[in-house]
Amino acid sequence: MAISQERRVCLGLWVLLLLGAGMEELVDGCSCQPAHPQQLFCSAEIVIRAKISGEKIVSPSNSSSPYMKMIQYEIKMIKMFKGFHKAKDIQYVYTPVFSSLCGVKLDSNNKAGYLLSGSMWSDGRISIGQCDLVESWDNLSLSQKKNLNYRYQMGCECRINTCYTVPCASTGDNECLWTDWLLDNSLNGEQARQYACIRRSDTTCSWYRGGPPPEKDFLDMTDP
Repeated sequence: MAISQERRVCLGLWVLLLLGAGMEELVDGCSCQPAHPQQLFCSAEIVIRAKISGEKIVSPSNSSSPYMKMIQYEIKMIKMFKGFHKAKDIQYVYTPVFSSLCGVKLDSNNKAGYLLSGSMWSDGRISIGQCDLVESWDNLSLSQKKNLNYRYQMGCECRINTCYTVPCASTGDNECLWTDWLLDNSLNGEQARQYACIRRSDTTCSWYRGGPPPEKDFLDMTDP
């Protein structure tokens, strides 16, 4: 699935290119394209539930630049949802020190629980960032926790199209329209927290909620 290449528009990555060219100015800001939790799940190489037990700053042995430093989080993995063929046991995850490089700050003092997704480097280390699915476990809805087990994976061949304005029409049977921004002016609305876009037996894709019906209906995005 090619979502990760389109989604990870982290401006911080340009900093590494600039430093490589001998330019020492830091570019501020990390920008990620809006993505439904299912899209983040599908584009990730690793998805786990873990507790943070410690952290320290590390840097490559061949670099003295502060912008190359990483936070190494020591974790206790509770459950793996994706990446079984890549890693059996994960003890550490890494993120840039600077938020402008898409680094994320996690609570290591209270052994807080998190849902973590990310990618694996060639040396086997796991990298996480602001453009990944990184969320406090307690902040997830019950539906999201259930969807992590298999429903998100069932819809990885589906396409989720974010609607910002009306009309917003589907371009194919393998697509679900994500309307949270229009309904709630938020990317963390009803569809993000309660629904998964899954592929049905007739190969079409549609939203699925494994619980009681929502209190409000979704907009018909084909109306002017």
